Amino acid sequence: MKTVKQNITENVDDSANSQSDCVSITGAQAVIRCLEEEGVDYLFGYPGGQALDLFDALYDSKQLKHILVRHEQGAAHAADGYARATGRPGVVLVTSGPGATNTVTGIACAYMDSVPLIVISGQVDSRVIGTDAFQESDMTGITLPICKHSYLVKEAHELPRILHEAFYIATTGRPGPVIIDIPSDVARAYLDYQPLTSVHISSYKPTIKGNSRQIKQAVQLMESSLRPLLLVGGGVITSGASEQLLTLAQRLQIPVATTFMGKGAFPESHSLSLGVAGIHGNGRANQALSQADVIIAVGMRFSDRVTGEAPRFAAQAQIIHIDIDPAEIGKNIMPSIPIVGDATQVLTSFIEQFEKSGVYPETSKWLAKLTDGRKDCFSAADHCCSSVCITGPQVMRALDALLSDRCAIVTTEVGQHQMWASQFLTIDRPRTFISSGGLGAMGFGFPAAIGAQIGNPSSTVVCIAGDGSFQMNVQEMSTAAAYGVSVKVVIINNGSLGMVRQMQRLFFDGRYSQTELPPIPDFVKLAQAYSWQGARVSKAEELSIALDELLKTQGPALLDVVIEPDELVCSASDMPLNSQIHMTDGRE
Repeated sequence: MKTVKQNITENVDDSANSQSDCVSITGAQAVIRCLEEEGVDYLFGYPGGQALDLFDALYDSKQLKHILVRHEQGAAHAADGYARATGRPGVVLVTSGPGATNTVTGIACAYMDSVPLIVISGQVDSRVIGTDAFQESDMTGITLPICKHSYLVKEAHELPRILHEAFYIATTGRPGPVIIDIPSDVARAYLDYQPLTSVHISSYKPTIKGNSRQIKQAVQLMESSLRPLLLVGGGVITSGASEQLLTLAQRLQIPVATTFMGKGAFPESHSLSLGVAGIHGNGRANQALSQADVIIAVGMRFSDRVTGEAPRFAAQAQIIHIDIDPAEIGKNIMPSIPIVGDATQVLTSFIEQFEKSGVYPETSKWLAKLTDGRKDCFSAADHCCSSVCITGPQVMRALDALLSDRCAIVTTEVGQHQMWASQFLTIDRPRTFISSGGLGAMGFGFPAAIGAQIGNPSSTVVCIAGDGSFQMNVQEMSTAAAYGVSVKVVIINNGSLGMVRQMQRLFFDGRYSQTELPPIPDFVKLAQAYSWQGARVSKAEELSIALDELLKTQGPALLDVVIEPDELVCSASDMPLNSQIHMTDGRE
C-alpha cells in the first residue's frame, strides 16, 4: 500500500474513496490503521491507564512492533535516534500525565535538531479536561513552544485526517515533532473509517524550489569569488542533498566546513573537507570562515556555536544563505543573498547554472593557503600526564581506526566526550553521526543508539557516553537486553561531570562545586546485572584490544574507559569567537 505521503495532492475528493472501504471501528483502531498506512514499523512507548485502548488496538496489529522502554524519555530519544538514522519519522506512544510529560525533553531535542517525530499521548476523558483530573496534563499547552504542530483530538472521526496530517507536517518542509493528544473517550468511540488517499492543508505550503533570480545572483557571486567556502548544516542531511553537495564542491573546487549537526553531510576524508567549524571546531575550518570572501551556507541556522559574537562573524564575507525555513533567514546573520528552498533542489539548480555558464571560480590559491595553514590545536591532543594513562582523543582515534572498515553509526551523549568524538572521528556518510546538538540533552545518546540499531539492524552502532550522562537513562540497558539490541557503549569515565568541571577550572578558579562523581556504580557489574557483556580498561597499551573485543561481542556490550579528570577539551585557538561561549557548553 502506498503511504499517504506518496499521494499528496492539492485537492481532496472524499467521494473518490470507495464506500465499500467504510467500516465501523474505534478511534484507537483507526489510529493503528493510520500508522500502518503510513508504513510505520516500530513504535517506542510505555502504557498507562488513559492509553489502554490504544495499546489494546495495537495488540492486533501484524505490522507494528512496539518497543517497551523503561522510561518515556527513553522512548522519545529512541524514536529520535531511529528517525535520524533511517530518515523515517519516529513514533512514540505514551499515556497521559507523567507519561506524556516525561517525553518533553525528547520533544524539545527533536525540535531543536529538526527531527520528524509523531508523539501520540493518551489523555483523560474529554468531559473532565480542565478539572485537574487524575493524571491530566495539558500536553498541547506544555509542548506549544517545542513542537512543529499539535492536536487535541475532540471527535473520533477526526482521527484519520489528523494522523495523516501529522505525518505530512512532521516530514515536510523543516521537519519536527508533532503531538497528537487523544482523550480516552475519543479512543473508545466508534467512527465509520475510510482510508484517506490524500492530504491538503491550505495554510501549510513549504517552499521547495528556490527563487530563480536569487539563484542566478548567487551563482554570479560564486563565479567571481576568490575565497569561497561552503558551510553546511543538518539541513543537507535531512534533505538528502549530500550527493549534490559533493558534486558542487568538486566541480567548483570549493572547500567545505560543516556545523556540528552537519557532520557527515560531506565526507570528512575528502581533500576539500575542513571538518567541523565553531567553538570546539577544527582550526582550519574556523580560519577559512574568518578569511572567506563568499560563504555559501546551506541548511544551517548560524547558531551561537558557530558564530560566537554575531557582529564579528565572517566580517570579510558576503553570505548566501539557503534554508527551507524562512524564519531562519536573517534571524542571526543577515545574508547578502537569501534563498528559501530545499537544499537538494537549490544545489541542483546551482549545478545546472554552472553547467550552462561554464564559468567557475578560481580557487587554487585559496585551497593552497588553507592546506599550508597552521596546524590544528588537535595535533597535540594526545598529550598525557603519564606513559600509561588514556586520553579522550586516544579513545576516539583508536575507535576511528576500528570503525573505518565497518558500516557504523555513532551516537553520543553530551559533554567532553561528545566534543572529542566530533573532533577526532572521521564521518564520511550522512546519518551515521547522531548527537543532541541544539538542546545538548544528557541522556540522549544511549536510547538514541537503541533506536538507531533497531532501524539499522545490520549496522554496528556505538554510543560514546560519559559516566554522568550514561546514568541519566541507564535503565534502557534493560530495553536493549530484552529485545537483543546489540548496541555497544564506550563510557569515557573521568569520575566527574567533565565539561562543567572544565568550565569551573577555566572560569571559577577551580572551585569544583557538585561536579565530582563518586566511583558508583561499577559499570562492569551493572552490565552483568542487565545481562550485558562488560569490561574495563585503564592502560593506554590495552585500549585498542579492548575496543576491538567490544565491537566483536555478540549482543549489547559496554566498555568502561578510565581517563584522568583534569583533561580538557581543546578549542580551536584561531577561531573568531567569544571565549565566554564556553559557558553554554552543557553539563558533562
